[in-house]
Amino acid sequence: MGKIEEKKKRKVRSDKKMEIKPTVHHSLKDAIYALSYITDQPVKDVAEAIVVSGLESKKVIEYLSNDFRRDFLQGRTLYVGDLERDSKQKDQLSGVKGRLSIRFQQHDFESIKQLAFALDVTPSRATAIIIDASIRNSNFIDRYLQRTIRAKLDKRRLVELKKIMRFISQNNPYEEFTWGDFVSWLLFELKNSAGKLTDWVDQNKIN
Repeated sequence: MGKIEEKKKRKVRSDKKMEIKPTVHHSLKDAIYALSYITDQPVKDVAEAIVVSGLESKKVIEYLSNDFRRDFLQGRTLYVGDLERDSKQKDQLSGVKGRLSIRFQQHDFESIKQLAFALDVTPSRATAIIIDASIRNSNFIDRYLQRTIRAKLDKRRLVELKKIMRFISQNNPYEEFTWGDFVSWLLFELKNSAGKLTDWVDQNKIN
């Protein structure tokens, strides 16, 4: 009887991240790179945060539920799908496109696959769809910027930054000035000054 050799299966780490490479509109990719620049966070981390935020947001999932072809469960809420709806997989992106590389924790990756099943699209397409829906949600932009910028600045500089934003908001005659609006303006300022956020705050104090 011949010797039986046992082949040991390579163990997969439970914390191993799974990669997805969604294709998105170039303008959407630029917006993510802008957030990365402002917050000094890697693009892949910013994109991951956008997707995870969308998966947890009732507002975003309710919006996407209009296109669910199969049921989707978020927490205790069940969104009922309808196979009569068209699949978003067939939608073609117009204009210039770009690809992102994002790595997800296993449980988030599973949630994306469930969302993809409900939308009847590939995980890559589902990721692109939820990025678009999430980044249009001003609540995410505001929360993310506040959290990441707060981590980058000491208390004194954070107070100064809020003063600057308050000054701009009070002198904006049109509408409420959100952190999302602020980041667009701040990105322009930082790129022109070619400096860091901390240096820019020090140079633009409001007396």
